[in-house]
Amino acid sequence: MAKTKTAFATALIVLSSLPAAAYAQGGNPAPPAGAPPREAAAEVNAFNRLLAPPARRNLPPTEDGIHDPAAPGTPLLQAPREAFGPLPKGNAGNRVDWVGAAESGKIRPLWNAADHQAQPEVLDLDIVREVKGSMPDVVYPHKKHTGLLDCSACHPALFEMQKGASKMSMAAIILGEGCGACHGRVAFPVSECRLCHSKAKTPAAGTAAKVDARR
Repeated sequence: MAKTKTAFATALIVLSSLPAAAYAQGGNPAPPAGAPPREAAAEVNAFNRLLAPPARRNLPPTEDGIHDPAAPGTPLLQAPREAFGPLPKGNAGNRVDWVGAAESGKIRPLWNAADHQAQPEVLDLDIVREVKGSMPDVVYPHKKHTGLLDCSACHPALFEMQKGASKMSMAAIILGEGCGACHGRVAFPVSECRLCHSKAKTPAAGTAAKVDARR
């Protein structure tokens, strides 16, 4: 897959311009009344912001602590609650089933900045990562991810393109590395364990033999 492609998240990007008068005095216009302090924009990557209580989910861009409320284009962005209304519902994060939205044609992610008609190169391949302890193993479905993002979104910056070459841990993910680059920020939070740890462990042959021997 060509590395020259630019990956885009499933978000609507509004390009807008303001009259020159808005900049006549220099600097940006004052933030809208009631907007949070400018410092809130520094919390773009705050861990698990998608775990916010219902009243704080999908706030207008000027109040969400993600966008800079002083930026001239922020008030022009469509409020998430309005934009997400027609989309299929999910049970985690911002309560949108983004995979379902893409598969049903409700949204059309862009895979190439230069060619908006470019089609995704979907890879139907599941990667199973065995984990220690009693937790079910992790299943990574390439199909769901490549339906939304170009391969270059993850490879090779986040993950080497060789099974087992990239080390992972929940501690690293919580700190925003690997899977944590998206999950908890723009994808469902890592608190939704079952969505990744979805493959039940199969008893080892030696364990099964011991069980049979006791009967």
